[in-house]
Amino acid sequence: MRTQQDVEAYLRSMGRPYKDAGEGTFVVRVEGGSIALKVEPPLVLSRVEVGPVPGTGREALYEHLLALNATALVHASYGLDEGKIVLSAALELENLDYNELDALIAEVDLALAQQLPKMRELAAGRP
Repeated sequence: MRTQQDVEAYLRSMGRPYKDAGEGTFVVRVEGGSIALKVEPPLVLSRVEVGPVPGTGREALYEHLLALNATALVHASYGLDEGKIVLSAALELENLDYNELDALIAEVDLALAQQLPKMRELAAGRP
């Protein structure tokens, strides 16, 4: 079974800047922001707060997020939590390997870089 130490060793091997935030949480810097990784056996949880849910014009944004979930994301998905748009994923800790964690981080990094501009346009009410 993998442990928090294994996750940290994978992060070190990846050469990605990260900070140990305590209690099994690592904050990993990526080009588009920061990913919180939480080792919560039996899972490794990832989460990025993308931004606030807009007050108006939500329908086009929600439709876009659902389409991204269905077509552009493998490990992660967009959702809503307490008035914020989040990008989150969960991996099983027991059989976690380096490639799986690297793929998750790369997917989130790419999603933030490629998808945030359009989400910001939609959140601002621009098509």
